[in-house]
Amino acid sequence: MAELIKRAAELLVQSRHAIALTGAGISTESGIRDFRGPDGIWTKNPEAERKAYQSYARFLANPKEYWIERLTGPSLLGDIHRAEPNPGHRALAELEHLGLLKCVITQNIDNLHQKAGSKRVLDYHGNIARLRCASCDTRYDPSEFDLEKMLAEDRLPPICRACNGVIKSDVVHFHEAIPSDVARESQEEAERCDLMLVCGTSAVVYPFAYLPRMARHGGFGRKTTVIEVNAEPTPLTEEGISDFLIQGKTGVILPRLVDEVKKIKSR
Repeated sequence: MAELIKRAAELLVQSRHAIALTGAGISTESGIRDFRGPDGIWTKNPEAERKAYQSYARFLANPKEYWIERLTGPSLLGDIHRAEPNPGHRALAELEHLGLLKCVITQNIDNLHQKAGSKRVLDYHGNIARLRCASCDTRYDPSEFDLEKMLAEDRLPPICRACNGVIKSDVVHFHEAIPSDVARESQEEAERCDLMLVCGTSAVVYPFAYLPRMARHGGFGRKTTVIEVNAEPTPLTEEGISDFLIQGKTGVILPRLVDEVKKIKSR
């Protein structure tokens, strides 16, 4: 493993435009359970899974009722709001601070990359810490609306100040399209990068899973270097999309990668 980490550090220092893709595996070390594993949020609460599948349809049919349930009902996402970043999140933020990582594209909705200090994060599936207009995709901080007061005064749902559209959670629900701006920027980053770190994701959920494949077979007459940091081999490993796999916990490997990068830069 040590040699692979050194190799990854050398490639990262040599890169011109490196990005990272992250998935659930980077946040499990922050105590965030997955959804369908043996101890998963929805495994333990099938009713929450059923409601999650119906969320977008409920929003479209009756935005007011969607918001009432959101503000008064139990969370469908467990205690995700209480989670804190782990060493894996902080390592990626440090790589950005060192000028080596240009962007993080994450499947996760937990806001932990931002909490760790990452500045350029594309939340592919949305972010629990934001709201979004369903019409124009303008984002809002929840503090911009007194939602509890709006509930008490029967003034839900909140309305977008930019286009008068209806506002929802920024989280992308089942059967909802990926916001066009995030989809476009993610594709641009995948096509532009010359190195991609794939951390804590098996990249089997589409359309997110297109990104490493897009990077690997990108334009400009070159192949992007794709490095996996995952607990187990993935389809990316088996298909030859990744150049190599550093197998283990992201919270252990990524800080070691930062240490190696610093050694190289100090020479």
